[in-house]
Amino acid sequence: MIHEALNKIYQAYTGAEASEITELPSSGSNRRYFRLVGPQTLIGVCGTSIEENQSFLYMANHFRASGLPVPEIYTVSDDYTFYIQEDLGDTLLFNAIEKGRLTSVFSEEEKSLLKKTMRLLPAFQFGGADGFDFSNCYPQPEFNQRSILWDLNYFKYCFLKATGMEFQEDKLEDDFHTMADVLLRSSSATFMYRDFQSRNVMVKEGEPYFIDFQGGRKGPFYYDVASFLWQAKAKYPETLREELLHEYIDAMRTYQPIDEVYFRKQLRHFVLFRTLQVLGAYGFRGYFEKKPHFIQSVPFAIDNLRDLLKEDYTEYPYLCSVLRELTGLKQFTDDLKRRQLTVKVMSFAYKKGIPNDQTGNGGGFVFDCRGVNNPGKYDRYKPFTGLDESVITFLEEDGEINPFLEHAYGLVDASVKRYMERGFSHLTVCFGCTGGQHRSVYSAQHMAEHLNQVFGVKVELVHREQNIEQLFEARL
Repeated sequence: MIHEALNKIYQAYTGAEASEITELPSSGSNRRYFRLVGPQTLIGVCGTSIEENQSFLYMANHFRASGLPVPEIYTVSDDYTFYIQEDLGDTLLFNAIEKGRLTSVFSEEEKSLLKKTMRLLPAFQFGGADGFDFSNCYPQPEFNQRSILWDLNYFKYCFLKATGMEFQEDKLEDDFHTMADVLLRSSSATFMYRDFQSRNVMVKEGEPYFIDFQGGRKGPFYYDVASFLWQAKAKYPETLREELLHEYIDAMRTYQPIDEVYFRKQLRHFVLFRTLQVLGAYGFRGYFEKKPHFIQSVPFAIDNLRDLLKEDYTEYPYLCSVLRELTGLKQFTDDLKRRQLTVKVMSFAYKKGIPNDQTGNGGGFVFDCRGVNNPGKYDRYKPFTGLDESVITFLEEDGEINPFLEHAYGLVDASVKRYMERGFSHLTVCFGCTGGQHRSVYSAQHMAEHLNQVFGVKVELVHREQNIEQLFEARL
Protein backbone atom coordinates (compact mmCIF):
# COMPACT_ATOMS: atom_id res chain seq x y z
CA MET A 1 0.00 0.00 0.00
CA ILE A 2 2.74 2.48 0.97
CA HIS A 3 4.93 1.44 -1.97
CA GLU A 4 2.01 1.88 -4.36
CA ALA A 5 1.12 5.31 -3.03
CA LEU A 6 4.72 6.52 -3.17
CA ASN A 7 5.20 5.09 -6.65
CA LYS A 8 2.09 6.88 -7.80
CA ILE A 9 3.32 10.36 -6.85
CA TYR A 10 6.88 9.46 -7.94
CA GLN A 11 5.57 8.55 -11.41
CA ALA A 12 3.45 11.70 -11.55
CA TYR A 13 6.55 13.77 -10.84
CA THR A 14 9.21 11.94 -12.91
CA GLY A 15 7.06 10.44 -15.64
CA ALA A 16 8.15 6.86 -14.87
CA GLU A 17 7.72 4.28 -12.13
CA ALA A 18 10.44 3.65 -9.58
CA SER A 19 12.41 0.52 -10.41
CA GLU A 20 13.41 0.02 -6.80
CA ILE A 21 11.92 1.12 -3.46
CA THR A 22 13.97 0.52 -0.30
CA GLU A 23 12.89 1.45 3.21
CA LEU A 24 15.51 3.36 5.18
CA PRO A 25 16.26 2.90 8.89
CA SER A 26 13.87 4.81 11.12
CA SER A 27 14.78 6.93 14.13
CA GLY A 28 12.59 8.24 16.92
CA SER A 29 9.74 9.51 14.77
CA ASN A 30 6.73 7.67 13.37
CA ARG A 31 7.51 8.76 9.82
CA ARG A 32 8.86 6.16 7.42
CA TYR A 33 11.42 6.94 4.73
CA PHE A 34 12.02 5.17 1.42
CA ARG A 35 14.62 5.59 -1.31
CA LEU A 36 12.99 5.48 -4.74
CA VAL A 37 15.31 4.66 -7.63
CA GLY A 38 14.32 5.36 -11.22
CA PRO A 39 14.85 8.27 -13.60
CA GLN A 40 15.78 10.18 -10.43
CA THR A 41 16.80 8.91 -7.01
CA LEU A 42 14.53 10.56 -4.49
CA ILE A 43 13.27 10.06 -0.95
CA GLY A 44 9.64 9.17 -0.33
CA VAL A 45 8.10 9.87 3.07
CA CYS A 46 5.02 8.40 4.70
CA GLY A 47 3.73 10.28 7.75
CA THR A 48 0.65 9.26 9.69
CA SER A 49 0.03 12.74 11.16
CA ILE A 50 -1.38 15.03 8.49
CA GLU A 51 -0.90 18.11 10.68
CA GLU A 52 2.75 17.27 11.30
CA ASN A 53 3.33 16.66 7.59
CA GLN A 54 1.76 19.99 6.70
CA SER A 55 3.93 21.72 9.29
CA PHE A 56 7.10 20.14 7.90
CA LEU A 57 6.17 20.99 4.32
CA TYR A 58 5.49 24.62 5.16
CA MET A 59 8.79 24.92 7.05
CA ALA A 60 10.83 23.16 4.36
CA ASN A 61 9.48 25.42 1.64
CA HIS A 62 9.95 28.54 3.76
CA PHE A 63 13.53 27.69 4.71
CA ARG A 64 14.38 26.70 1.17
CA ALA A 65 13.06 30.03 -0.12
CA SER A 66 15.20 31.75 2.53
CA GLY A 67 18.31 30.09 1.10
CA LEU A 68 18.81 27.70 4.02
CA PRO A 69 20.17 24.15 3.48
CA VAL A 70 17.15 21.87 3.79
CA PRO A 71 15.88 19.10 1.47
CA GLU A 72 13.80 20.34 -1.44
CA ILE A 73 10.19 19.11 -1.55
CA TYR A 74 9.14 18.03 -5.06
CA THR A 75 5.60 16.73 -4.78
CA VAL A 76 2.92 15.90 -2.20
CA SER A 77 -0.05 13.55 -2.29
CA ASP A 78 -3.51 15.09 -2.25
CA ASP A 79 -4.17 13.92 1.32
CA TYR A 80 -0.74 15.07 2.61
CA THR A 81 0.11 11.57 3.82
CA PHE A 82 2.97 11.09 1.32
CA TYR A 83 5.56 13.39 -0.19
CA ILE A 84 8.73 13.18 -2.25
CA GLN A 85 11.85 15.11 -1.32
CA GLU A 86 15.49 15.54 -2.31
CA ASP A 87 17.85 12.65 -1.57
CA LEU A 88 20.68 14.01 0.59
CA GLY A 89 22.48 10.68 0.79
CA ASP A 90 23.03 8.46 3.79
CA THR A 91 25.47 10.36 5.99
CA LEU A 92 24.11 11.74 9.21
CA LEU A 93 26.37 14.16 11.06
CA PHE A 94 26.07 11.74 14.00
CA ASN A 95 27.80 9.08 11.87
CA ALA A 96 30.25 11.48 10.25
CA ILE A 97 31.70 12.25 13.69
CA GLU A 98 31.59 8.63 14.86
CA LYS A 99 35.34 8.30 15.49
CA GLY A 100 35.29 11.40 17.63
CA ARG A 101 32.26 10.23 19.58
CA LEU A 102 33.84 6.85 20.29
CA THR A 103 37.26 8.19 21.28
CA SER A 104 36.51 11.77 22.38
CA VAL A 105 39.35 12.78 20.04
CA PHE A 106 37.75 14.71 17.19
CA SER A 107 39.65 15.14 13.94
CA GLU A 108 39.94 18.52 12.26
CA GLU A 109 37.46 17.35 9.63
CA GLU A 110 34.94 16.38 12.31
CA LYS A 111 35.46 19.67 14.14
CA SER A 112 34.97 21.56 10.89
CA LEU A 113 31.59 19.90 10.29
CA LEU A 114 30.48 20.65 13.83
CA LYS A 115 31.59 24.27 13.59
CA LYS A 116 29.80 24.74 10.26
CA THR A 117 26.65 23.32 11.86
CA MET A 118 26.82 25.61 14.87
CA ARG A 119 27.42 28.66 12.68
CA LEU A 120 24.36 27.76 10.59
CA LEU A 121 22.05 27.48 13.58
CA PRO A 122 21.53 31.25 14.09
CA ALA A 123 20.63 31.55 10.40
CA PHE A 124 17.66 29.24 11.04
CA GLN A 125 16.74 30.77 14.39
CA PHE A 126 16.92 34.43 13.32
CA GLY A 127 16.98 34.46 9.51
CA GLY A 128 14.50 31.58 9.29
CA ALA A 129 12.06 33.44 11.55
CA ASP A 130 11.90 36.36 9.12
CA GLY A 131 8.47 36.15 7.47
CA PHE A 132 7.73 32.83 9.17
CA ASP A 133 4.08 32.18 10.04
CA PHE A 134 4.25 30.40 13.39
CA SER A 135 0.58 29.41 13.18
CA ASN A 136 1.79 26.63 10.86
CA CYS A 137 3.72 24.96 13.71
CA TYR A 138 2.44 21.71 15.19
CA PRO A 139 1.38 20.86 17.86
CA GLN A 140 2.16 24.26 19.42
CA PRO A 141 2.97 27.56 17.69
CA GLU A 142 5.08 28.76 20.61
CA PHE A 143 7.29 27.54 23.45
CA ASN A 144 5.12 28.39 26.44
CA GLN A 145 4.37 27.31 29.99
CA ARG A 146 2.07 24.53 28.84
CA SER A 147 4.70 22.96 26.56
CA ILE A 148 7.36 23.26 29.28
CA LEU A 149 5.16 21.53 31.84
CA TRP A 150 4.26 18.85 29.29
CA ASP A 151 7.94 18.02 28.89
CA LEU A 152 8.67 18.11 32.62
CA ASN A 153 5.74 15.83 33.34
CA TYR A 154 6.87 13.59 30.48
CA PHE A 155 10.11 13.21 32.47
CA LYS A 156 8.22 12.66 35.71
CA TYR A 157 5.80 10.01 34.47
CA CYS A 158 7.85 8.23 31.79
CA PHE A 159 11.23 8.21 33.50
CA LEU A 160 11.25 9.24 37.15
CA LYS A 161 8.27 7.11 38.19
CA ALA A 162 9.61 4.20 36.11
CA THR A 163 12.67 4.05 38.41
CA GLY A 164 10.45 3.32 41.42
CA MET A 165 11.67 6.41 43.30
CA GLU A 166 9.40 8.00 45.86
CA PHE A 167 9.03 11.78 45.85
CA GLN A 168 6.60 14.53 46.90
CA GLU A 169 4.76 15.41 43.76
CA ASP A 170 3.48 18.77 45.00
CA LYS A 171 7.01 20.01 45.82
CA LEU A 172 8.25 18.77 42.46
CA GLU A 173 5.44 20.59 40.67
CA ASP A 174 6.33 23.81 42.51
CA ASP A 175 9.89 23.62 41.16
CA PHE A 176 8.58 22.73 37.70
CA HIS A 177 6.55 25.95 37.66
CA THR A 178 9.56 27.92 38.85
CA MET A 179 11.62 26.42 36.03
CA ALA A 180 8.97 27.43 33.52
CA ASP A 181 9.18 31.02 34.79
CA VAL A 182 12.99 31.00 34.51
CA LEU A 183 12.92 29.61 30.97
CA LEU A 184 10.23 31.97 29.76
CA ARG A 185 12.12 35.08 30.81
CA SER A 186 14.18 34.34 27.66
CA SER A 187 11.29 34.48 25.19
CA SER A 188 12.20 35.76 21.73
CA ALA A 189 10.63 35.91 18.28
CA THR A 190 13.05 33.31 16.93
CA PHE A 191 12.60 29.85 15.44
CA MET A 192 13.26 27.10 17.99
CA TYR A 193 14.21 23.88 16.20
CA ARG A 194 13.44 21.91 19.39
CA ASP A 195 15.15 18.64 18.40
CA PHE A 196 18.41 20.06 17.12
CA GLN A 197 21.01 17.30 17.39
CA SER A 198 23.52 15.55 15.17
CA ARG A 199 21.03 12.87 14.07
CA ASN A 200 18.93 15.62 12.51
CA VAL A 201 21.74 17.02 10.39
CA MET A 202 22.89 15.34 7.18
CA VAL A 203 26.20 15.84 5.41
CA LYS A 204 26.23 16.15 1.63
CA GLU A 205 29.46 16.99 -0.21
CA GLY A 206 31.01 18.14 3.04
CA GLU A 207 28.21 20.56 3.96
CA PRO A 208 25.52 20.23 6.66
CA TYR A 209 21.83 20.09 5.74
CA PHE A 210 19.11 20.36 8.37
CA ILE A 211 16.25 17.84 8.54
CA ASP A 212 13.41 16.82 10.90
CA PHE A 213 12.52 20.33 12.05
CA GLN A 214 8.75 19.75 12.02
CA GLY A 215 8.54 20.05 15.81
CA GLY A 216 9.88 23.61 15.65
CA ARG A 217 8.04 26.65 16.95
CA LYS A 218 8.64 30.19 18.15
CA GLY A 219 10.89 30.08 21.17
CA PRO A 220 14.19 30.99 22.85
CA PHE A 221 17.40 30.23 20.98
CA TYR A 222 19.03 28.77 24.12
CA TYR A 223 17.06 25.56 23.75
CA ASP A 224 18.70 24.48 20.48
CA VAL A 225 22.20 25.24 21.75
CA ALA A 226 21.54 23.05 24.79
CA SER A 227 20.04 20.30 22.63
CA PHE A 228 23.03 20.10 20.33
CA LEU A 229 26.01 20.63 22.61
CA TRP A 230 24.69 18.42 25.41
CA GLN A 231 23.29 15.66 23.20
CA ALA A 232 23.56 12.56 25.37
CA LYS A 233 25.55 10.25 23.09
CA ALA A 234 27.58 12.91 21.27
CA LYS A 235 30.16 12.93 24.10
CA TYR A 236 31.74 16.25 23.20
CA PRO A 237 34.75 16.98 25.44
CA GLU A 238 34.39 20.19 27.42
CA THR A 239 37.13 21.86 25.37
CA LEU A 240 35.34 21.11 22.09
CA ARG A 241 31.98 22.15 23.53
CA GLU A 242 33.53 25.52 24.39
CA GLU A 243 34.93 25.88 20.86
CA LEU A 244 31.51 25.16 19.36
CA LEU A 245 29.77 27.52 21.76
CA HIS A 246 32.23 30.25 20.75
CA GLU A 247 31.41 29.62 17.06
CA TYR A 248 27.69 29.90 17.79
CA ILE A 249 28.02 33.12 19.79
CA ASP A 250 30.22 34.65 17.10
CA ALA A 251 27.70 33.76 14.36
CA MET A 252 24.79 34.97 16.49
CA ARG A 253 26.31 38.45 16.79
CA THR A 254 25.44 38.92 13.12
CA TYR A 255 21.80 39.09 14.19
CA GLN A 256 21.87 40.73 17.63
CA PRO A 257 24.21 41.90 20.41
CA ILE A 258 24.83 39.37 23.16
CA ASP A 259 25.75 39.59 26.84
CA GLU A 260 27.88 36.47 27.06
CA VAL A 261 27.82 36.27 30.88
CA TYR A 262 24.02 36.33 30.97
CA PHE A 263 23.86 34.01 27.96
CA ARG A 264 25.89 31.31 29.71
CA LYS A 265 23.98 31.68 32.97
CA GLN A 266 20.63 31.29 31.23
CA LEU A 267 21.87 28.51 28.94
CA ARG A 268 22.59 26.37 31.99
CA HIS A 269 18.87 26.28 32.86
CA PHE A 270 18.01 25.16 29.35
CA VAL A 271 20.64 22.40 29.53
CA LEU A 272 18.98 21.04 32.66
CA PHE A 273 15.52 21.31 31.13
CA ARG A 274 16.59 19.62 27.90
CA THR A 275 18.31 16.82 29.83
CA LEU A 276 15.08 16.10 31.71
CA GLN A 277 13.09 16.26 28.48
CA VAL A 278 15.28 13.71 26.71
CA LEU A 279 15.24 11.40 29.74
CA GLY A 280 11.45 11.45 29.48
CA ALA A 281 11.72 10.54 25.79
CA TYR A 282 14.25 7.79 26.55
CA GLY A 283 11.94 6.43 29.22
CA PHE A 284 8.96 6.29 26.90
CA ARG A 285 10.78 5.09 23.77
CA GLY A 286 13.08 2.75 25.66
CA TYR A 287 11.23 1.37 28.66
CA PHE A 288 7.72 1.40 27.18
CA GLU A 289 8.28 0.98 23.44
CA LYS A 290 11.33 -1.29 24.05
CA LYS A 291 13.56 0.49 21.52
CA PRO A 292 17.17 -0.38 22.47
CA HIS A 293 18.74 2.78 20.99
CA PHE A 294 16.98 4.88 23.60
CA ILE A 295 17.77 2.59 26.53
CA GLN A 296 21.45 2.70 25.54
CA SER A 297 21.35 6.51 25.65
CA VAL A 298 20.13 6.71 29.26
CA PRO A 299 23.56 6.36 30.97
CA PHE A 300 24.97 9.21 28.88
CA ALA A 301 22.08 11.52 29.85
CA ILE A 302 22.50 10.54 33.51
CA ASP A 303 26.19 11.44 33.21
CA ASN A 304 25.19 14.86 31.85
CA LEU A 305 22.78 15.30 34.74
CA ARG A 306 25.44 14.29 37.26
CA ASP A 307 27.81 16.91 35.85
CA LEU A 308 25.15 19.63 35.88
CA LEU A 309 24.36 19.00 39.54
CA LYS A 310 27.95 19.66 40.60
CA GLU A 311 26.84 23.30 40.81
CA ASP A 312 23.57 24.03 42.56
CA TYR A 313 20.46 25.34 40.84
CA THR A 314 19.26 27.38 43.81
CA GLU A 315 15.95 28.09 42.08
CA TYR A 316 14.90 24.42 42.26
CA PRO A 317 15.99 22.99 45.64
CA TYR A 318 13.57 20.08 45.81
CA LEU A 319 14.03 19.11 42.16
CA CYS A 320 17.80 19.06 42.65
CA SER A 321 17.51 16.82 45.71
CA VAL A 322 15.34 14.40 43.69
CA LEU A 323 17.77 14.46 40.78
CA ARG A 324 20.75 13.79 43.04
CA GLU A 325 18.92 10.80 44.48
CA LEU A 326 18.09 9.71 40.92
CA THR A 327 21.71 9.83 39.74
CA GLY A 328 22.71 7.87 42.85
CA LEU A 329 20.34 4.97 42.16
CA LYS A 330 22.11 1.62 42.04
CA GLN A 331 21.22 0.91 38.41
CA PHE A 332 22.97 4.12 37.37
CA THR A 333 25.93 4.04 39.75
CA ASP A 334 26.60 0.39 38.85
CA ASP A 335 26.72 1.38 35.19
CA LEU A 336 29.01 4.29 36.03
CA LYS A 337 31.34 2.00 37.96
CA ARG A 338 31.52 -0.39 35.01
CA ARG A 339 32.64 2.49 32.80
CA GLN A 340 34.85 4.12 35.40
CA LEU A 341 38.58 4.66 35.20
CA THR A 342 40.80 2.88 37.73
CA VAL A 343 44.36 4.15 38.08
CA LYS A 344 46.94 1.77 39.53
CA VAL A 345 49.86 3.60 41.13
CA MET A 346 52.94 1.62 42.17
CA SER A 347 56.34 2.19 43.74
CA PHE A 348 59.13 -0.27 42.95
CA ALA A 349 62.86 -0.97 43.01
CA TYR A 350 64.59 -0.96 39.64
CA LYS A 351 66.90 -3.76 40.72
CA LYS A 352 63.83 -6.00 41.08
CA GLY A 353 62.38 -5.05 37.70
CA ILE A 354 59.68 -2.77 36.34
CA PRO A 355 56.15 -3.99 37.29
CA ASN A 356 54.07 -5.75 34.66
CA ASP A 357 50.76 -4.24 33.60
CA GLN A 358 48.25 -6.82 34.82
CA THR A 359 45.45 -5.41 32.65
CA GLY A 360 47.22 -6.51 29.48
CA ASN A 361 47.07 -3.02 27.99
CA GLY A 362 50.83 -2.64 28.24
CA GLY A 363 50.66 1.13 28.61
CA GLY A 364 50.96 3.78 31.27
CA PHE A 365 53.80 5.76 32.83
CA VAL A 366 57.07 4.72 34.47
CA PHE A 367 58.85 7.59 36.23
CA ASP A 368 62.50 7.26 37.27
CA CYS A 369 63.01 8.90 40.68
CA ARG A 370 66.74 8.16 40.83
CA GLY A 371 67.66 11.68 39.73
CA VAL A 372 66.20 13.01 43.01
CA ASN A 373 68.53 13.27 46.04
CA ASN A 374 68.33 9.93 47.86
CA PRO A 375 67.72 9.92 51.63
CA GLY A 376 68.67 6.23 51.66
CA LYS A 377 72.35 7.11 51.42
CA TYR A 378 72.19 8.50 54.97
CA ASP A 379 72.15 5.93 57.78
CA ARG A 380 69.54 7.78 59.83
CA TYR A 381 66.93 7.38 57.08
CA LYS A 382 67.63 3.76 56.17
CA PRO A 383 65.08 2.26 58.61
CA PHE A 384 62.30 4.47 57.23
CA THR A 385 60.25 4.79 54.03
CA GLY A 386 58.75 7.60 52.02
CA LEU A 387 55.66 7.34 54.23
CA ASP A 388 57.53 8.36 57.38
CA GLU A 389 57.70 11.95 58.56
CA SER A 390 61.49 12.17 58.71
CA VAL A 391 61.90 11.07 55.08
CA ILE A 392 59.02 13.31 53.95
CA THR A 393 60.67 16.29 55.63
CA PHE A 394 64.05 15.49 54.07
CA LEU A 395 62.63 15.21 50.55
CA GLU A 396 60.48 18.33 50.78
CA GLU A 397 63.11 20.52 52.40
CA ASP A 398 65.75 19.30 49.94
CA GLY A 399 63.36 20.50 47.24
CA GLU A 400 64.23 18.26 44.30
CA ILE A 401 61.14 16.09 44.69
CA ASN A 402 58.73 19.03 44.26
CA PRO A 403 59.41 20.03 40.62
CA PHE A 404 59.81 16.35 39.75
CA LEU A 405 56.31 15.59 40.97
CA GLU A 406 54.82 18.74 39.43
CA HIS A 407 56.03 17.58 36.02
CA ALA A 408 54.68 14.08 36.68
CA TYR A 409 51.30 15.51 37.72
CA GLY A 410 51.10 17.51 34.49
CA LEU A 411 51.71 14.46 32.30
CA VAL A 412 49.46 12.09 34.21
CA ASP A 413 46.64 14.62 34.66
CA ALA A 414 46.43 15.14 30.90
CA SER A 415 46.12 11.39 30.33
CA VAL A 416 43.57 10.89 33.11
CA LYS A 417 41.36 13.62 31.62
CA ARG A 418 41.58 12.03 28.19
CA TYR A 419 41.05 8.49 29.52
CA MET A 420 37.93 9.62 31.36
CA GLU A 421 36.56 11.37 28.27
CA ARG A 422 37.25 8.33 26.10
CA GLY A 423 35.75 5.85 28.55
CA PHE A 424 38.98 3.91 29.16
CA SER A 425 38.97 1.72 32.25
CA HIS A 426 42.62 1.38 33.34
CA LEU A 427 45.80 3.44 33.59
CA THR A 428 49.05 2.43 35.29
CA VAL A 429 51.50 4.90 36.85
CA CYS A 430 54.76 3.56 38.34
CA PHE A 431 57.58 5.27 40.25
CA GLY A 432 60.93 3.53 40.55
CA CYS A 433 64.03 4.21 42.59
CA THR A 434 67.05 2.18 43.68
CA GLY A 435 65.48 0.31 46.59
CA GLY A 436 61.78 1.10 46.17
CA GLN A 437 61.74 2.54 49.69
CA HIS A 438 62.08 6.31 49.87
CA ARG A 439 61.71 8.47 46.74
CA SER A 440 59.42 6.12 44.79
CA VAL A 441 57.20 5.48 47.82
CA TYR A 442 56.84 9.21 48.52
CA SER A 443 56.07 9.94 44.86
CA ALA A 444 53.56 7.11 44.40
CA GLN A 445 51.72 8.03 47.61
CA HIS A 446 51.41 11.66 46.61
CA MET A 447 50.34 10.80 43.05
CA ALA A 448 47.61 8.47 44.32
CA GLU A 449 46.25 11.08 46.73
CA HIS A 450 46.44 13.79 44.06
CA LEU A 451 44.50 11.82 41.42
CA ASN A 452 41.76 10.77 43.82
CA GLN A 453 41.37 14.29 45.15
CA VAL A 454 41.47 16.12 41.81
CA PHE A 455 39.55 13.68 39.58
CA GLY A 456 37.64 11.50 42.04
CA VAL A 457 38.85 8.36 40.24
CA LYS A 458 39.39 5.03 41.91
CA VAL A 459 43.09 4.55 42.70
CA GLU A 460 44.77 1.27 43.63
CA LEU A 461 48.05 2.10 45.34
CA VAL A 462 50.74 -0.58 45.71
CA HIS A 463 54.14 -0.08 47.35
CA ARG A 464 55.55 -3.30 45.95
CA GLU A 465 58.76 -3.63 47.95
CA GLN A 466 57.02 -2.63 51.20
CA ASN A 467 54.08 -5.04 50.73
CA ILE A 468 51.70 -2.16 51.36
CA GLU A 469 48.43 -1.69 49.46
CA GLN A 470 45.86 1.07 49.78
CA LEU A 471 42.57 1.65 47.96
CA PHE A 472 41.16 5.10 47.26
CA GLU A 473 37.49 4.64 46.33
CA ALA A 474 35.99 6.62 43.48
CA ARG A 475 34.03 9.69 44.50
CA LEU A 476 30.90 9.84 42.32
